[in-house]
Amino acid sequence: MTAIERLWGGFELPVKDALHHADGRSHDVVLDPGAPSGFTVLAPFDLEELLAGDPSWVSSVDGLVAADLGEKGLLWGGEGSYGSEGFIARLTAGRALMWAMFFVESDPFDRIRLSGSTAAFTSTSGCEIAVHLDDPRTPVPQPVSNRTA
Repeated sequence: MTAIERLWGGFELPVKDALHHADGRSHDVVLDPGAPSGFTVLAPFDLEELLAGDPSWVSSVDGLVAADLGEKGLLWGGEGSYGSEGFIARLTAGRALMWAMFFVESDPFDRIRLSGSTAAFTSTSGCEIAVHLDDPRTPVPQPVSNRTA
């Protein structure tokens, strides 16, 4: 079991703007309103090493919105322990983690719009990000602000 799977089992994510895949890959991310997706994926990092330095550096997460993908699983968005935090995640049909993203300053995500293989998430403060359902590192076809509901 990977570090992110262990954390997710307790509904926790690291307090770091990051993308985590269930297989253990993690990447820094930054909110980027100028990017078509609303965020930019940066360098990979070792989550096990990060947590070894401070295992308490986590936030409890709670879902506010979900989109059922049927046999393809579930999208989930919500909040962290503090008011400014938000997260989004893709789960399998059995509710196992596929990937999760956490943002320290996005505010909680409370809306999801689906369009083909892309999902757009909007936070309570209007922060919008769009992801390819299978891998958030895959570029989205158009800016999130140009999508229709």
